[in-house]
Amino acid sequence: MTIHKPPLSTAHRRAVRAGLGAFVGTSIEWYDFYIYATAAALVFPSVFFPEQDRALGTIAAFFASAIAFAVRPLGGIIFGHIGDRIGRRPALVFTLILMGLATVGVGLLPSHAAIGTAAPVLLMVLRAIQGIAVGGEWGGAALMSVESAPPRLRVFFGGFTQLGNPAGALLASGAFFLISLGGDAFMLEWGWRIPFLASALLIAVGFWVRNRVEETPVFAETVQGQENSFPLAFALKHNWWPILLGIFVLPIPLGFYYLATTFIQNYATSPEVGIAAQQVLLAMTIASFIEFAVTLPLAYLGDRWGGKRMMALGVLGSLLTMVPLLLVIGGGQLTLMYVFVSLIRVTMSATWAPLATVMAQMYRPQARYTSMSLAHGIGAAVWGALPPIAAVWLLSTTGTVWSVIILAAGMAIINAVALALAPQHVDPESAPSTPHTQATAELRPTPPVIH
Repeated sequence: MTIHKPPLSTAHRRAVRAGLGAFVGTSIEWYDFYIYATAAALVFPSVFFPEQDRALGTIAAFFASAIAFAVRPLGGIIFGHIGDRIGRRPALVFTLILMGLATVGVGLLPSHAAIGTAAPVLLMVLRAIQGIAVGGEWGGAALMSVESAPPRLRVFFGGFTQLGNPAGALLASGAFFLISLGGDAFMLEWGWRIPFLASALLIAVGFWVRNRVEETPVFAETVQGQENSFPLAFALKHNWWPILLGIFVLPIPLGFYYLATTFIQNYATSPEVGIAAQQVLLAMTIASFIEFAVTLPLAYLGDRWGGKRMMALGVLGSLLTMVPLLLVIGGGQLTLMYVFVSLIRVTMSATWAPLATVMAQMYRPQARYTSMSLAHGIGAAVWGALPPIAAVWLLSTTGTVWSVIILAAGMAIINAVALALAPQHVDPESAPSTPHTQATAELRPTPPVIH
């Protein structure tokens, strides 16, 4: 099959449109996802789990939040199938609509005081729907930006997808900071609902932007029209090794993020530490802004230094920053908390900014959406859901924050080993591609290509 490359200016325009579409869509999706995580740390233990003491109520709220991670692989399979069969763009439009409906639903949900145990049950159902939507979102958005990018700028344009995460977090923490200015009573009574209901307007904007983006050239030239009735079977047969590695390159990009946001917010505002929620939310808002500012520059450096090398530096830096972050918060040192909450978001960005491109290049184009979403979904279920719960349990059991530091060190070691083994394949856009019907017959599970 011959790939017809468009003129350079056309290719760059398409890359910019795809990058902006990925950025806007993922920003809204992550905003929806993170306002739930923020509310789970600050509000939901009182609103939906009031019969528990603070520690048990927090764990229950985090468990409800963790359901989204458990179902993310299902979202990856569903939308990966759509993305590998019909196209990246329609799959991404569907994820956006589904996420918006679930988020607005949370904002309209009656409290435990109003309808009893039905409230937390419905909360978990809506959180599961969010998980299915975001499970299909990230892989498709990453492929939309990476597969549309010029070969020498793939990490940079992949960074537009990654930019959506800090943008969503910035919107989420900023929204809750503004709500917190009304006081704790206002936030607990009904103020927390405002960020959820505001999602309806953001979803409408995202739908308009995303619906105008073209399909990726890799899908159009390499995948579309080829015989691939069940992408999941192809992915499990031919991509099982990079899928496995993909799960284990996520402890820092995903796991540390939730430790540094959800767990840190809960730990800092606990009675044992006693930092005001308003101070913590302001620190998180500043950190999200800094992360937003450094993501694209780090992605640009990833094209110069290599995506895997950039991620390795980020893994080491994140671990070295997590230790003092936990210690200064435990000591109630407010100024240093602001410093290290922001610093760890920079080091984590060094693992996050190149992630879309590094993971996209771990998989061959056929069933790439499914493979990438499955790895990311399972990785998120493990590293996104469990560390905050484990950290709360370790802290309450041992009484020392050093138990959480040991957990963080173990996650960093696992991440570093998997990253060293992760293969990187040449993208078909910059090299002749093999038709899917031939590739299916030729591809067999092979030992990893180590770079």
